[in-house]
Amino acid sequence: MPSLPRTLIAFAVVLGVLVFVHELGHYLAARWRGVHVEAFSIGFGRPVVKGVDRQGTEWRLGWIPLGGYVKMHGQETPEDAPPEVRATWQPGRTFHGKPVGSRAIVVAAGPFANFLLAVLLFAGLFMSIGQPVGGTGVGTVMEGSAAARAGLLAGDEIVALDGQKVARFEQVQRYVQPRAGQPIAVQVLRDGAAVTVTAVPEPRENAQGTVGVLGIQGGAARFERLDPVSALWAGTVQTADITWQTLVGIGEMISGQRSAKELGGPIRIAEISGEAANLGIGALVNLMAVLSVSLGLLNLFPIPILDGGHLMFYAAEAIRGRPLPPKVQEYGFRAGFAVLIALFLFASRNDIVEGGIGKFVARLLG
Repeated sequence: MPSLPRTLIAFAVVLGVLVFVHELGHYLAARWRGVHVEAFSIGFGRPVVKGVDRQGTEWRLGWIPLGGYVKMHGQETPEDAPPEVRATWQPGRTFHGKPVGSRAIVVAAGPFANFLLAVLLFAGLFMSIGQPVGGTGVGTVMEGSAAARAGLLAGDEIVALDGQKVARFEQVQRYVQPRAGQPIAVQVLRDGAAVTVTAVPEPRENAQGTVGVLGIQGGAARFERLDPVSALWAGTVQTADITWQTLVGIGEMISGQRSAKELGGPIRIAEISGEAANLGIGALVNLMAVLSVSLGLLNLFPIPILDGGHLMFYAAEAIRGRPLPPKVQEYGFRAGFAVLIALFLFASRNDIVEGGIGKFVARLLG
């Protein structure tokens, strides 16, 4: 395992950047729509460092580095705010005084900033390190493996799985892992000719639960540096691909095709951050881009409390011509809070039992 200090530092850097960019999206959109921002905080709890800028916004760095927030002027509804608070509101600069379209823009800007960050990080990697090219070649076939029984050979280039085209070895892994014991039609190019074989991935236990394994290793990938325009386009495609694969993975968990043990929380993110930092800056930046997509996507889920839940309420307000009744919103937020707590506890359980901490405790207990 990576050393504890490196893991903690990498986790703080990754989480700090992702949260800062997310909240910066809300902040810039609020400024654009004429909403005064009272506070911009990275972390929670008592501020370690704070200061006020010329716009009257207090910038804070909390001592608990597990998130952040932007506090907007007049964020409470008039019904929720006491008279002494409403008396301090600046006309035309309150959040709830803005049209529903402006409020939706401010809320959606946070997830949008995370997707934009992912595009820029991937583009930076493709310009500096390069984009993997020709990454579906089979370098090694393990003796006695599912791939060997199916007739796959070293030197084959995998072009499609069950008719779905693949261009990178990571796509092959993502497709195979949730299909342990399920036949897969593997189309390869062998000596310039197309050959199709049927392989049945073997089940194997790892930190994510039971996954399918073919028993092959990818050949050495080539990296081609891209010009800025091509890198931006490739970064956009990569971000869209990860977004889609994440949605597919969530759907497979819901339908039972994939183990829910793969769902991780802060502890697993910390462990992976430490491992990525150990591999170098490129791996850490790549991880940051992937997690930025996940954070943006998670916040768009239609769960009250999350940005997606607020957007759902704003959509209902736009259709009805007036906000939903306060009681409906209150019960919605309570239900959303309960769902988030349940997901957090479940993910934390996976982190401890299935992750490095659980393995460490198991070794201690023999």
